Amino acid sequence: MTPEELLKKGLSELGLSCADRQINAFMTLLSELKKWNKAYNLTALKTDDDIIIKHFLDSLLYLKAFSELRTLNSELSVADAGSGAGFPGIPIKIIRPEIKITLIESSRKKTAFLRHIIRLLKLENISVLEQRLENLGAEYGKAFDIIVSRATFKAADFLKTACPYVKDNGRLVLSKGPGASEEIKGIESVQKILKLKLPLAGDERNLIILKCSSR
Repeated sequence: MTPEELLKKGLSELGLSCADRQINAFMTLLSELKKWNKAYNLTALKTDDDIIIKHFLDSLLYLKAFSELRTLNSELSVADAGSGAGFPGIPIKIIRPEIKITLIESSRKKTAFLRHIIRLLKLENISVLEQRLENLGAEYGKAFDIIVSRATFKAADFLKTACPYVKDNGRLVLSKGPGASEEIKGIESVQKILKLKLPLAGDERNLIILKCSSR
């Protein structure tokens, strides 16, 4: 199965359809990530299959959480905390170009890649902040509808760090694998847990939707 065929099969499992230009964008992202990875070690995933399934499709699971948050405005502003090589932010942007994305990443080599891929894919309404989430500063207070993270934070730490930057009606979305229930035990801010399976792999994913306690 070619990388394109694998991606299309995974998108079908997610109930997503893509125009050819979006498929081409993913293939360019795949090629550039592998090229840059040889020099800068941006990701531990090396093969086409692993990158497509465990980066691209895993990132798009977040759209399931977004659809749960129907009360949020249609022009979402989403921050990707600890974005790394652009996951989940870049795949979300490719599929949902109307969403405003801010990629927050402290590694200079990774932010260089992010800016390169944004220019190459001609992505609009997307920005890169080369710093850690906890160091954003007051100018980003209540700036985002949603802040997402892929297992970068413990749930309790994510709440403490991210809540100052979320709008009053906003939410946090954290992805965790098996064992998520134990980690969030006793955390009252959990609004919902979406128990999902990673397309084409079947690995367990738990999308934890968190509401900041004072909101």
